[in-house]
Amino acid sequence: MSPAPGVPGVPGAPTLRPGSPAEAGLDPGELGRLVRDVRALPDGPRPWCAGAVVLAGRGPVIAVAEAVGWAVRYSGYDEEADAGVEPAPARRVPMTVDTPFDLASLTKLCTTVAVVQQLERGTLALDAPVDRYVPECTGVAAHGITVRDLLTHTSGLRPELPLYELPDRASRWRALRTEEPSAEIGTRLYSDLNMLLLQQVLERVTRRGLDRLIREGITRPLGMSATGFGPRAGAAATEDQRGPWAKADRGMLRGEVHDENAWALGGVAGHAGLFSTAHDLAVLCRTLLSGGSYGTARILGPDHVALMLTAPGLGFAVDEPWFMGELAGRGAAGHTGFTGTSLVLDPATDTFLVLLANTVHPRRRPPDSGPRVRAATALARAAAPRPTGPGTGH
Repeated sequence: MSPAPGVPGVPGAPTLRPGSPAEAGLDPGELGRLVRDVRALPDGPRPWCAGAVVLAGRGPVIAVAEAVGWAVRYSGYDEEADAGVEPAPARRVPMTVDTPFDLASLTKLCTTVAVVQQLERGTLALDAPVDRYVPECTGVAAHGITVRDLLTHTSGLRPELPLYELPDRASRWRALRTEEPSAEIGTRLYSDLNMLLLQQVLERVTRRGLDRLIREGITRPLGMSATGFGPRAGAAATEDQRGPWAKADRGMLRGEVHDENAWALGGVAGHAGLFSTAHDLAVLCRTLLSGGSYGTARILGPDHVALMLTAPGLGFAVDEPWFMGELAGRGAAGHTGFTGTSLVLDPATDTFLVLLANTVHPRRRPPDSGPRVRAATALARAAAPRPTGPGTGH
Protein backbone atom coordinates (compact mmCIF):
# COMPACT_ATOMS: atom_id res chain seq x y z
CA MET A 1 0.00 0.00 0.00
CA SER A 2 1.27 3.47 -0.80
CA PRO A 3 1.96 6.03 1.92
CA ALA A 4 -0.99 8.02 3.21
CA PRO A 5 -1.76 11.14 1.14
CA GLY A 6 0.37 14.07 2.17
CA VAL A 7 3.06 11.97 3.86
CA PRO A 8 6.56 12.19 2.39
CA GLY A 9 7.13 9.13 0.24
CA VAL A 10 9.53 8.04 -2.44
CA PRO A 11 12.32 10.60 -2.96
CA GLY A 12 13.62 11.66 -6.32
CA ALA A 13 10.49 12.63 -8.26
CA PRO A 14 11.59 15.63 -10.35
CA THR A 15 10.52 19.12 -9.35
CA LEU A 16 9.94 21.99 -11.74
CA ARG A 17 12.61 24.41 -12.86
CA PRO A 18 12.78 27.06 -15.59
CA GLY A 19 14.71 26.20 -18.72
CA SER A 20 15.02 26.67 -22.44
CA PRO A 21 12.98 24.87 -25.11
CA ALA A 22 16.12 22.88 -25.93
CA GLU A 23 16.47 21.73 -22.32
CA ALA A 24 12.83 20.63 -22.42
CA GLY A 25 13.25 18.88 -25.76
CA LEU A 26 10.67 21.15 -27.36
CA ASP A 27 10.76 22.91 -30.71
CA PRO A 28 11.43 26.64 -30.10
CA GLY A 29 9.57 27.72 -33.23
CA GLU A 30 6.31 26.10 -32.12
CA LEU A 31 6.70 27.47 -28.60
CA GLY A 32 7.31 30.90 -30.08
CA ARG A 33 4.05 30.57 -32.00
CA LEU A 34 2.27 29.57 -28.78
CA VAL A 35 3.58 32.66 -26.98
CA ARG A 36 2.72 35.02 -29.85
CA ASP A 37 -0.85 33.71 -29.92
CA VAL A 38 -1.25 34.20 -26.18
CA ARG A 39 0.20 37.72 -26.33
CA ALA A 40 -2.53 38.66 -28.82
CA LEU A 41 -5.42 37.44 -26.66
CA PRO A 42 -6.07 40.74 -24.79
CA ASP A 43 -5.95 42.78 -28.02
CA GLY A 44 -8.66 44.08 -30.32
CA PRO A 45 -12.14 45.54 -29.83
CA ARG A 46 -13.51 42.19 -28.55
CA PRO A 47 -10.53 40.61 -26.81
CA TRP A 48 -10.76 36.99 -25.69
CA CYS A 49 -9.67 38.05 -22.21
CA ALA A 50 -8.42 41.03 -20.26
CA GLY A 51 -5.23 39.14 -19.42
CA ALA A 52 -3.70 35.69 -19.31
CA VAL A 53 -0.87 33.60 -17.93
CA VAL A 54 0.53 30.57 -19.76
CA LEU A 55 2.99 27.96 -18.49
CA ALA A 56 4.11 25.06 -20.63
CA GLY A 57 6.88 22.53 -20.45
CA ARG A 58 8.11 18.99 -20.64
CA GLY A 59 9.47 16.80 -17.90
CA PRO A 60 10.65 19.02 -15.05
CA VAL A 61 11.39 21.99 -17.32
CA ILE A 62 9.11 25.01 -17.62
CA ALA A 63 9.95 26.26 -21.10
CA VAL A 64 7.23 28.92 -21.34
CA ALA A 65 6.12 31.27 -18.54
CA GLU A 66 4.37 34.35 -19.87
CA ALA A 67 1.92 36.92 -18.49
CA VAL A 68 0.01 39.29 -20.77
CA GLY A 69 -2.61 41.97 -20.35
CA TRP A 70 -4.37 42.96 -17.16
CA ALA A 71 -5.44 41.32 -13.94
CA VAL A 72 -7.82 44.26 -13.56
CA ARG A 73 -8.69 46.17 -16.70
CA TYR A 74 -12.27 47.31 -16.04
CA SER A 75 -14.12 48.84 -13.12
CA GLY A 76 -17.49 47.70 -14.42
CA TYR A 77 -19.59 46.89 -17.47
CA ASP A 78 -21.71 49.40 -19.36
CA GLU A 79 -24.73 47.48 -20.59
CA GLU A 80 -25.93 50.26 -22.89
CA ALA A 81 -22.57 50.57 -24.64
CA ASP A 82 -21.93 46.81 -24.37
CA ALA A 83 -18.39 47.55 -23.26
CA GLY A 84 -16.22 47.52 -20.19
CA VAL A 85 -15.78 50.70 -18.17
CA GLU A 86 -12.07 51.46 -18.10
CA PRO A 87 -10.72 53.29 -15.05
CA ALA A 88 -7.79 55.68 -15.08
CA PRO A 89 -4.64 53.87 -16.24
CA ALA A 90 -3.12 54.09 -12.77
CA ARG A 91 -5.97 51.96 -11.39
CA ARG A 92 -5.41 49.10 -13.80
CA VAL A 93 -3.48 46.12 -12.45
CA PRO A 94 -1.05 44.36 -14.81
CA MET A 95 -1.07 40.58 -15.01
CA THR A 96 1.98 38.76 -13.65
CA VAL A 97 2.96 35.10 -13.79
CA ASP A 98 2.16 34.94 -10.05
CA THR A 99 -1.37 36.37 -10.30
CA PRO A 100 -3.93 34.08 -8.62
CA PHE A 101 -7.03 33.14 -10.63
CA ASP A 102 -10.50 31.97 -9.73
CA LEU A 103 -10.16 28.41 -11.03
CA ALA A 104 -13.91 27.76 -11.42
CA SER A 105 -14.31 24.10 -12.50
CA LEU A 106 -10.61 23.30 -12.21
CA THR A 107 -11.60 22.97 -8.54
CA LYS A 108 -13.17 19.66 -9.58
CA LEU A 109 -9.72 18.22 -10.21
CA CYS A 110 -8.65 18.71 -6.60
CA THR A 111 -11.96 17.30 -5.39
CA THR A 112 -11.31 14.28 -7.61
CA VAL A 113 -7.80 13.78 -6.25
CA ALA A 114 -9.21 13.94 -2.71
CA VAL A 115 -11.77 11.26 -3.60
CA VAL A 116 -9.18 9.00 -5.22
CA GLN A 117 -6.97 9.37 -2.15
CA GLN A 118 -9.82 7.90 -0.11
CA LEU A 119 -10.23 5.11 -2.68
CA GLU A 120 -6.54 4.32 -2.23
CA ARG A 121 -6.94 4.29 1.54
CA GLY A 122 -9.94 1.97 1.30
CA THR A 123 -12.35 4.32 3.03
CA LEU A 124 -14.37 4.67 -0.20
CA ALA A 125 -15.33 2.12 -2.84
CA LEU A 126 -15.68 3.23 -6.44
CA ASP A 127 -18.80 1.21 -7.15
CA ALA A 128 -20.49 1.73 -3.81
CA PRO A 129 -23.82 3.59 -3.79
CA VAL A 130 -23.57 7.17 -2.61
CA ASP A 131 -26.17 6.64 0.12
CA ARG A 132 -23.89 4.08 1.80
CA TYR A 133 -21.87 7.09 2.94
CA VAL A 134 -24.54 9.80 3.10
CA PRO A 135 -27.98 8.21 3.70
CA GLU A 136 -29.59 11.66 3.44
CA CYS A 137 -28.84 11.64 -0.31
CA THR A 138 -32.25 10.16 -1.03
CA GLY A 139 -32.51 11.52 -4.56
CA VAL A 140 -29.65 9.36 -5.87
CA ALA A 141 -30.34 6.49 -3.46
CA ALA A 142 -33.55 5.55 -5.28
CA HIS A 143 -31.52 5.06 -8.47
CA GLY A 144 -28.45 3.29 -7.07
CA ILE A 145 -26.06 6.02 -8.18
CA THR A 146 -22.47 5.21 -7.27
CA VAL A 147 -19.27 7.10 -6.54
CA ARG A 148 -18.09 6.10 -10.03
CA ASP A 149 -21.25 7.59 -11.59
CA LEU A 150 -20.48 10.92 -9.95
CA LEU A 151 -16.80 10.91 -10.97
CA THR A 152 -17.58 10.05 -14.60
CA HIS A 153 -20.57 12.42 -14.90
CA THR A 154 -22.89 9.52 -15.73
CA SER A 155 -25.29 9.97 -12.82
CA GLY A 156 -27.97 11.58 -14.97
CA LEU A 157 -28.14 14.61 -12.67
CA ARG A 158 -28.82 17.88 -14.45
CA PRO A 159 -25.94 20.34 -14.90
CA GLU A 160 -26.85 22.58 -11.96
CA LEU A 161 -29.51 23.66 -9.48
CA PRO A 162 -30.31 27.29 -8.64
CA LEU A 163 -29.12 26.85 -5.06
CA TYR A 164 -28.38 30.57 -4.83
CA GLU A 165 -32.14 31.23 -4.94
CA LEU A 166 -32.79 29.29 -1.71
CA PRO A 167 -32.79 31.16 1.61
CA ASP A 168 -29.94 29.46 3.53
CA ARG A 169 -27.21 26.85 3.29
CA ALA A 170 -29.25 24.18 5.04
CA SER A 171 -32.00 24.40 2.42
CA ARG A 172 -29.39 24.45 -0.38
CA TRP A 173 -27.73 21.24 0.76
CA ARG A 174 -31.14 19.66 1.34
CA ALA A 175 -32.17 20.46 -2.23
CA LEU A 176 -28.98 18.86 -3.51
CA ARG A 177 -29.46 15.70 -1.45
CA THR A 178 -33.02 15.18 -2.65
CA GLU A 179 -32.37 15.93 -6.33
CA GLU A 180 -33.09 12.99 -8.64
CA PRO A 181 -31.59 12.27 -12.07
CA SER A 182 -33.09 14.04 -15.05
CA ALA A 183 -31.46 11.75 -17.64
CA GLU A 184 -30.87 8.04 -17.94
CA ILE A 185 -28.10 6.80 -15.66
CA GLY A 186 -25.05 5.97 -17.75
CA THR A 187 -25.61 8.93 -20.04
CA ARG A 188 -22.66 11.32 -19.90
CA LEU A 189 -24.10 14.63 -18.69
CA TYR A 190 -21.59 17.02 -17.19
CA SER A 191 -22.95 18.27 -13.87
CA ASP A 192 -21.69 20.41 -11.01
CA LEU A 193 -24.03 18.44 -8.75
CA ASN A 194 -21.82 15.36 -9.06
CA MET A 195 -18.90 17.14 -7.40
CA LEU A 196 -21.10 18.70 -4.75
CA LEU A 197 -22.37 15.26 -3.78
CA LEU A 198 -18.79 13.98 -3.73
CA GLN A 199 -17.98 16.81 -1.34
CA GLN A 200 -20.74 15.52 0.92
CA VAL A 201 -19.34 11.98 0.70
CA LEU A 202 -15.79 13.11 1.46
CA GLU A 203 -16.78 15.26 4.41
CA ARG A 204 -18.93 12.51 5.91
CA VAL A 205 -16.29 9.78 5.52
CA THR A 206 -13.34 11.83 6.75
CA ARG A 207 -15.16 14.14 9.17
CA ARG A 208 -13.16 17.01 7.72
CA GLY A 209 -14.14 19.90 5.48
CA LEU A 210 -13.20 19.86 1.81
CA ASP A 211 -10.93 22.87 2.26
CA ARG A 212 -8.95 21.02 4.93
CA LEU A 213 -8.79 17.81 2.86
CA ILE A 214 -7.36 19.64 -0.13
CA ARG A 215 -4.94 21.64 2.00
CA GLU A 216 -3.63 18.69 4.01
CA GLY A 217 -3.73 16.07 1.27
CA ILE A 218 -2.70 18.02 -1.82
CA THR A 219 -1.55 21.63 -1.61
CA ARG A 220 0.56 21.54 1.56
CA PRO A 221 2.60 18.42 0.74
CA LEU A 222 3.16 19.62 -2.83
CA GLY A 223 4.14 23.13 -1.72
CA MET A 224 1.22 24.69 -3.60
CA SER A 225 1.14 27.61 -1.18
CA ALA A 226 -0.78 29.91 -3.55
CA THR A 227 -3.72 27.50 -3.86
CA GLY A 228 -6.79 27.62 -1.63
CA PHE A 229 -10.38 28.63 -1.33
CA GLY A 230 -11.14 32.34 -1.31
CA PRO A 231 -11.36 35.12 -0.63
CA ARG A 232 -8.02 35.76 -2.28
CA ALA A 233 -6.27 39.14 -2.28
CA GLY A 234 -4.60 40.17 -5.51
CA ALA A 235 -6.55 37.77 -7.72
CA ALA A 236 -7.42 38.54 -11.31
CA ALA A 237 -10.80 40.23 -11.54
CA THR A 238 -13.70 38.34 -13.04
CA GLU A 239 -17.17 39.73 -13.67
CA ASP A 240 -19.37 42.73 -13.02
CA GLN A 241 -22.00 40.29 -11.86
CA ARG A 242 -25.49 41.64 -12.43
CA GLY A 243 -28.74 40.57 -14.07
CA PRO A 244 -29.77 39.59 -16.60
CA TRP A 245 -26.54 37.88 -17.62
CA ALA A 246 -25.57 36.72 -14.12
CA LYS A 247 -27.62 34.85 -11.54
CA ALA A 248 -26.85 37.20 -8.64
CA ASP A 249 -26.29 40.94 -8.29
CA ARG A 250 -22.85 41.21 -6.71
CA GLY A 251 -21.03 43.86 -8.73
CA MET A 252 -17.43 43.63 -9.93
CA LEU A 253 -15.75 40.58 -8.42
CA ARG A 254 -12.11 40.27 -7.51
CA GLY A 255 -10.90 37.61 -5.11
CA GLU A 256 -14.46 36.43 -4.40
CA VAL A 257 -15.66 33.22 -6.03
CA HIS A 258 -17.42 33.85 -9.34
CA ASP A 259 -19.67 30.76 -9.37
CA GLU A 260 -23.02 31.70 -7.85
CA ASN A 261 -23.69 28.33 -6.23
CA ALA A 262 -20.21 28.13 -4.71
CA TRP A 263 -20.77 31.64 -3.35
CA ALA A 264 -24.15 30.61 -1.92
CA LEU A 265 -22.50 27.64 -0.19
CA GLY A 266 -19.93 29.84 1.53
CA GLY A 267 -17.14 29.71 -1.05
CA VAL A 268 -16.02 26.11 -0.40
CA ALA A 269 -17.60 23.75 -2.91
CA GLY A 270 -16.66 20.57 -4.72
CA HIS A 271 -17.21 22.09 -8.15
CA ALA A 272 -15.77 25.63 -7.77
CA GLY A 273 -14.16 28.02 -5.31
CA LEU A 274 -10.41 27.37 -5.46
CA PHE A 275 -7.94 30.09 -6.40
CA SER A 276 -4.47 29.26 -7.69
CA THR A 277 -1.57 30.33 -9.86
CA ALA A 278 -0.21 28.85 -13.07
CA HIS A 279 2.92 27.59 -11.32
CA ASP A 280 0.96 25.78 -8.61
CA LEU A 281 -1.17 24.09 -11.27
CA ALA A 282 1.98 23.11 -13.16
CA VAL A 283 3.15 21.43 -9.95
CA LEU A 284 -0.09 19.43 -9.89
CA CYS A 285 0.44 18.45 -13.54
CA ARG A 286 4.04 17.42 -12.85
CA THR A 287 2.92 15.36 -9.85
CA LEU A 288 0.40 13.40 -11.89
CA LEU A 289 2.81 12.92 -14.77
CA SER A 290 5.27 11.50 -12.21
CA GLY A 291 2.75 8.96 -10.95
CA GLY A 292 1.63 10.90 -7.89
CA SER A 293 4.96 12.11 -6.50
CA TYR A 294 6.72 15.46 -6.50
CA GLY A 295 10.11 15.77 -4.90
CA THR A 296 9.83 13.82 -1.64
CA ALA A 297 6.05 14.15 -1.38
CA ARG A 298 3.65 11.49 -2.56
CA ILE A 299 -0.08 12.21 -2.73
CA LEU A 300 -1.14 9.13 -4.73
CA GLY A 301 0.33 5.91 -6.02
CA PRO A 302 0.88 5.35 -9.75
CA ASP A 303 -1.97 2.84 -10.07
CA HIS A 304 -4.50 5.30 -8.72
CA VAL A 305 -3.15 8.12 -10.87
CA ALA A 306 -3.61 5.84 -13.87
CA LEU A 307 -7.14 5.00 -12.73
CA MET A 308 -7.96 8.70 -12.63
CA LEU A 309 -6.39 9.64 -15.98
CA THR A 310 -7.25 6.60 -18.12
CA ALA A 311 -10.24 7.03 -20.45
CA PRO A 312 -13.02 7.76 -19.77
CA GLY A 313 -11.30 9.38 -16.77
CA LEU A 314 -12.39 9.95 -13.19
CA GLY A 315 -13.05 13.68 -12.78
CA PHE A 316 -10.55 14.49 -15.52
CA ALA A 317 -11.58 14.81 -19.16
CA VAL A 318 -9.51 12.58 -21.44
CA ASP A 319 -8.73 13.21 -25.12
CA GLU A 320 -11.13 16.11 -25.65
CA PRO A 321 -10.01 17.88 -28.84
CA TRP A 322 -12.42 20.79 -28.30
CA PHE A 323 -9.92 22.23 -25.82
CA MET A 324 -6.87 19.95 -26.08
CA GLY A 325 -6.32 20.37 -29.82
CA GLU A 326 -3.69 18.00 -31.18
CA LEU A 327 -2.67 16.89 -27.69
CA ALA A 328 -5.88 14.82 -27.72
CA GLY A 329 -5.82 11.28 -29.03
CA ARG A 330 -3.04 9.67 -26.99
CA GLY A 331 -4.39 9.90 -23.46
CA ALA A 332 -4.07 13.60 -22.61
CA ALA A 333 -6.11 14.63 -19.58
CA GLY A 334 -7.29 17.94 -18.20
CA HIS A 335 -10.18 20.29 -17.59
CA THR A 336 -11.48 23.78 -18.24
CA GLY A 337 -13.12 26.41 -16.04
CA PHE A 338 -15.88 28.88 -16.84
CA THR A 339 -13.81 31.91 -15.83
CA GLY A 340 -11.26 31.14 -18.59
CA THR A 341 -8.99 28.59 -16.93
CA SER A 342 -7.65 25.32 -18.31
CA LEU A 343 -4.91 22.76 -17.98
CA VAL A 344 -3.79 19.75 -20.01
CA LEU A 345 -1.22 17.10 -19.18
CA ASP A 346 -0.07 14.57 -21.74
CA PRO A 347 1.61 11.39 -20.45
CA ALA A 348 2.51 10.34 -24.01
CA THR A 349 4.88 13.30 -24.43
CA ASP A 350 5.39 14.16 -20.73
CA THR A 351 4.17 17.69 -21.44
CA PHE A 352 1.87 20.06 -19.59
CA LEU A 353 0.04 23.26 -20.46
CA VAL A 354 -1.62 25.69 -18.06
CA LEU A 355 -3.56 28.58 -19.60
CA LEU A 356 -5.30 30.91 -17.16
CA ALA A 357 -7.31 33.89 -18.37
CA ASN A 358 -10.05 36.16 -17.04
CA THR A 359 -12.37 35.75 -20.03
CA VAL A 360 -15.43 36.84 -18.01
CA HIS A 361 -13.94 40.26 -17.18
CA PRO A 362 -15.94 42.50 -17.33
CA ARG A 363 -18.82 40.10 -18.22
CA ARG A 364 -19.43 36.60 -19.49
CA ARG A 365 -19.61 35.91 -23.19
CA PRO A 366 -20.40 32.81 -25.27
CA PRO A 367 -17.58 30.32 -24.66
CA ASP A 368 -14.74 30.11 -27.16
CA SER A 369 -12.02 27.50 -26.72
CA GLY A 370 -10.16 28.43 -29.89
CA PRO A 371 -7.18 29.92 -28.00
CA ARG A 372 -6.94 26.78 -25.85
CA VAL A 373 -6.94 24.58 -28.93
CA ARG A 374 -4.24 26.66 -30.62
CA ALA A 375 -2.01 26.64 -27.54
CA ALA A 376 -2.38 22.88 -27.01
CA THR A 377 -1.77 22.18 -30.69
CA ALA A 378 1.39 24.30 -30.67
CA LEU A 379 2.67 22.34 -27.66
CA ALA A 380 1.80 19.01 -29.31
CA ARG A 381 3.76 20.03 -32.41
CA ALA A 382 6.64 21.30 -30.29
CA ALA A 383 6.88 17.87 -28.67
CA ALA A 384 6.55 15.89 -31.91
CA PRO A 385 9.64 13.96 -33.02
CA ARG A 386 11.58 15.84 -35.65
CA PRO A 387 12.13 14.09 -38.99
CA THR A 388 15.52 12.49 -39.48
CA GLY A 389 17.36 11.13 -42.47
CA PRO A 390 18.74 12.40 -45.77
CA GLY A 391 17.96 16.02 -46.48
CA THR A 392 16.82 16.87 -42.94
CA GLY A 393 20.18 17.83 -41.48
CA HIS A 394 19.99 15.04 -38.86
